[in-house]
Amino acid sequence: MPRTRRPLSGRPVMITGAASGIGRSLARSLSATGSPVAMADIDRAGLKETAAALTGPVLTRVLDVRDAADQLAFADEVRDWLTAPLAAVFNNAGVAVSSSVLDAVPEDDEWLRRINFDGVVNGTRAFLPILVEQDHGVIVNTSSVFGLLGMPNQSAYCAAKFAVRGFTDGLRQELRGTGVSAVNVHPGGISTNIARNARVRKDPEGRGRTHEQMAAEFEALTLTTPEKAAEIIRRGVEHGKSRILVGPDAYLFDLLARVTPTHYYDAVALLERRLRTRDTTGAPA
Repeated sequence: MPRTRRPLSGRPVMITGAASGIGRSLARSLSATGSPVAMADIDRAGLKETAAALTGPVLTRVLDVRDAADQLAFADEVRDWLTAPLAAVFNNAGVAVSSSVLDAVPEDDEWLRRINFDGVVNGTRAFLPILVEQDHGVIVNTSSVFGLLGMPNQSAYCAAKFAVRGFTDGLRQELRGTGVSAVNVHPGGISTNIARNARVRKDPEGRGRTHEQMAAEFEALTLTTPEKAAEIIRRGVEHGKSRILVGPDAYLFDLLARVTPTHYYDAVALLERRLRTRDTTGAPA
């Protein structure tokens, strides 16, 4: 069926996780097109830096996405602030934990789940009434390539991102026949601070790496900048996509999920080795 285009330029949007990474880049990209940007993050200083970089109207809110009541209060603030229909809601905030299942700390897994999944649900429930009342707009929820394939030492992250994917797919079907839609975003490796801000108790692979070393290894594998990711997401939303793959590695993960849903890790491990070789030699392997 033909896709329904969803123009964003010059139209109001809301973004969580806007203090850094993809969220900050989305805010800057959309503001540059004339969109008023309402944005939230728990990081007050980072949020202030993002706001200072925007060129158009902005509403900022220090917000813990785990707090459903505060998300509803923020939605009311945004409703009062709007001078035009809200075009898009980007539920983007996220964190990471690195641990084997055997050594997992339940409190860490709960912290991640409440931000990465409950935060998306809270944001959707808070802002969906505005879009339904308008009969226009799109909910854009950030899953991950780890919402396509399960990965070792990322069980909590994968569980939350698979949950985001299922929640958003279900919502999309509920919205059939309306002017509101729901989109899953599956970023691959993006050059953000998520690994450095992750909770890590010890090296889950038993190699004695420090948190800093593990973060550096992750960053060596990333293929996409936050700016490029934001551009891909913006274009995907505007072109009416229901699922947006971000980065060449995202397309590989998607292919592997379809072709070899139980033996994919051999191919993923090979890609990791090639990318590490690229980083140490300065050229592709």
